[in-house]
Amino acid sequence: MAELELDKLSMDPAAQALLKKASAEGVETIFDRAKAMKPCPIGVEGACCRICAQGPCRVPAPKKKEGETAAEKKARMGLCGATAETIVARNFARMVAAGTASHSDHARGVAKLFIEVAHGRTQGYQLKDVTKLRRVAKDWDVPVTEGEGEDAKPRSPEAIAQELGPKVLAEFGQQQGEINYVRRAPKKRQELWRKHGVVPRGVDIEVVELMHRTHMGVDQDYHNLIKQSTRCALADGWSGSMISTDLQDIMFGCPVPVAGEINLGVLKEDHVNVVMHGHEPLLPEMLYVASQEKELLDYAKSKGAKGIQLAGMCCSANEVLMRHGVPVAGNYLHQELAVVTGAVDALVVDVQCEMQALENVAKCYHTKIITTDDRAKMPLAEHIAFDEHHALDVARQVIRVAIDNYPNRRAPVMIPQESSPTVVGFSYETIQYLLGGSIRGSYYTLNDNVIGGRVRGVAGVVGCNNCRTTQDSSHMTLIKELIKNDVIVLSTGCAAMAAGKYGLLTPESASKYCGEGLAEVCETVGIPPVLHMGACVDNSRILMAATACVKAGGLGTDISDLPAAGAAPEWMSEKAIAIGQYFVASGVYTLFGVTFPSTGSEILTDYLFKGIEEEYGGKWDFVMDPMEMAKRMIAHIDLKRKALGIDKARERVLMDMEMRRQLEAAAGEEH
Repeated sequence: MAELELDKLSMDPAAQALLKKASAEGVETIFDRAKAMKPCPIGVEGACCRICAQGPCRVPAPKKKEGETAAEKKARMGLCGATAETIVARNFARMVAAGTASHSDHARGVAKLFIEVAHGRTQGYQLKDVTKLRRVAKDWDVPVTEGEGEDAKPRSPEAIAQELGPKVLAEFGQQQGEINYVRRAPKKRQELWRKHGVVPRGVDIEVVELMHRTHMGVDQDYHNLIKQSTRCALADGWSGSMISTDLQDIMFGCPVPVAGEINLGVLKEDHVNVVMHGHEPLLPEMLYVASQEKELLDYAKSKGAKGIQLAGMCCSANEVLMRHGVPVAGNYLHQELAVVTGAVDALVVDVQCEMQALENVAKCYHTKIITTDDRAKMPLAEHIAFDEHHALDVARQVIRVAIDNYPNRRAPVMIPQESSPTVVGFSYETIQYLLGGSIRGSYYTLNDNVIGGRVRGVAGVVGCNNCRTTQDSSHMTLIKELIKNDVIVLSTGCAAMAAGKYGLLTPESASKYCGEGLAEVCETVGIPPVLHMGACVDNSRILMAATACVKAGGLGTDISDLPAAGAAPEWMSEKAIAIGQYFVASGVYTLFGVTFPSTGSEILTDYLFKGIEEEYGGKWDFVMDPMEMAKRMIAHIDLKRKALGIDKARERVLMDMEMRRQLEAAAGEEH
């Protein structure tokens, strides 16, 4: 690998240094494979159908600018006669189904654990956030008191959870009616979903029906396929993911601002390094507890180490970072590079986004790859099954394996120096508290600054890394341009980690990178211009924040009225398509970079990028250049500001209590 290519692969100096080391040691990484294997130009457009054994059938987009001839259009059919629109819509729908299934299966596991915790049948877990438990219970019509009138007494957290758990779990298999959390959306949005018939009935039924519709010879109307894709995606955003976020907050603690550190420099050469990688925080929570136990610390010292260094990777990292300040080793494209340091004694994986190639890289070093979930095994990895009933014991076993492996280091250890401080943990509840305190907490303060022009608008920047573009570059170019133009950024997943690596997750960064208005707000409240809201399932927090802005008043009556936009500039997974579709269906202008899986059909793409906005108020867009992406997002935000009549700065009005009461009353009538 030529040294001159490194800055094209990643903008991260730590990644560049380890890619150079890997090349010198003859170790292949995803970057080498990406150079050797080019993406299929037909598949990348979604125009290859392989759902039956008569194919695969390829229907590439026409090359001529003036459009298709009759003969070309006839040629753009599969053997069964499926048109390009049908084929591309099926492939898009299957991505939505897989993404929804991934998040929702995660949530189902969390719900099952929640029930066991409620009954005291687990090891190490507890109901940490009783306040959120009571608030969520009310959303599910579970009483939080017993008795009536003056005799009413608070129910115990365990009693509430024991009644709540089965209700939540039942939503996955629910066959009719509506998912519960649809009631959280603005009233106008609920009515819109009902009008178009896309309110999910349950979680599993929407995934199963969508997969059925995409079977050979079933649904062959692209508009109808996208309609069911919408209903399926909404089951992810407003049910599965939202359930996961809520129950994890109750069991592990609702995130509040906490200091952390990010990048490969968090690893320590003289410590046992355990890297947690994946997306489900169930075992990582216990690994955090076990790593601090005196018995295991003494055992590590007996092997010659000074201690145990726990670090995260991908969204499991985001979970333990925002709740415990556990340092983060990196985002998606760092996973192989962590092993290349020669200092990782165990890389512990659960589900989602783990490369099978980790096994091959690990063979070149001493690192043990440990799988922990029966749904996600690797042929060459050691498997230690997670069991919630003995979770702490499993965590201790995993860490002991890492400690025993510490003396086996054989390759030269090279840990980059790069790491950056972060302030994370901005749940939508925390944002509300920061804006007004525990008594008067409200998103009106944010709305007031948007109306007054200090904050131009809000952007969600989320999603993965993709080796087909320079790691982190699109994230950083986009985010910096947004905050320079007074757009505050809400971020999750690998995008949030990217912001952390380059110093944008600290309050001090506001004065350096932000426009004058946003910098003033960040300085006054004491927050970073990029708010780390968690893992990819926690995009539901962004939905709740958007809904809170609507309910606070002054910025319209629906999410689609807000001066807001969303983007995933380096997306790569099916989960991203599911997330994007539920944001579009929730009324958000949503842009993706790198590539887009509908470009094999001009008709379908035109519907997703234009026509769907007429139905839901949100739409898709595809922009490869992050600067152009920022321009389009800002233009959309300005368009929404104009529609609200706030495109010109207004004189700031200090509201007295009576004015606030009137505003709250009006908002209550709307919702």
